[in-house]
Amino acid sequence: MPEVTAFMSGWFGGHLAVAVFIGGVWTVTVLSPGPNLLATLHATARGGARAGVTTAAGIGLGTAIWSGLSLAGLAVLFETVTWAYTAVKLAGAAYLIVIGLKLLLQRNAGAAPLHPAQAAPVPGGLRRAFFFGLAADLANPKAAAFFASLFAVSVPAGAPLAFQAGICALVVVIAAGWYALAALIFARPRVAAAYARARRWIERVTGALFIAAGLRLATDRS
Repeated sequence: MPEVTAFMSGWFGGHLAVAVFIGGVWTVTVLSPGPNLLATLHATARGGARAGVTTAAGIGLGTAIWSGLSLAGLAVLFETVTWAYTAVKLAGAAYLIVIGLKLLLQRNAGAAPLHPAQAAPVPGGLRRAFFFGLAADLANPKAAAFFASLFAVSVPAGAPLAFQAGICALVVVIAAGWYALAALIFARPRVAAAYARARRWIERVTGALFIAAGLRLATDRS
């Protein structure tokens, strides 16, 4: 019994508090609009709720990769080998800019469905949506630095591997859950109908925001 009491005390007095802190900080971060939200809404507009939720799953995998690599010391590697970080950063920025340019320059407005709720599934559509979400998330290597900073001030040294895995699972669930919820809301008939009426302008603004995000990433010196 003393061993059980000590274990419970350790979790609820330490590990649980760390998990709540990380979950809270990450939730606030995820709720802030950014490329991942743009990717989710764009996929939903093109392929419906299923495509949006699948994109959210891809973002979740990207979050798992960045958070896991951060715990493994990727941020330290980026700080040591600066050219590697610069290369990844520029590649991600180029990807975001290309997406933005495609949205701005596309002329076949009729290619999109009337609105997300009426989108018909297409071959490979969900697979493309998944990798679109994954690529959008991996395009920002600053996520590694963010997770490294967050984990450095919260995860105790020598924390059990199971606890670290649980932290990674927590941030993945928060990210994928929020973006999936955003996709489901955006696909609702009223919201989708409003999107359909202003689709051309919304896609132009979305393209401009993707380009702005890419340029900001490329020129960021942190």
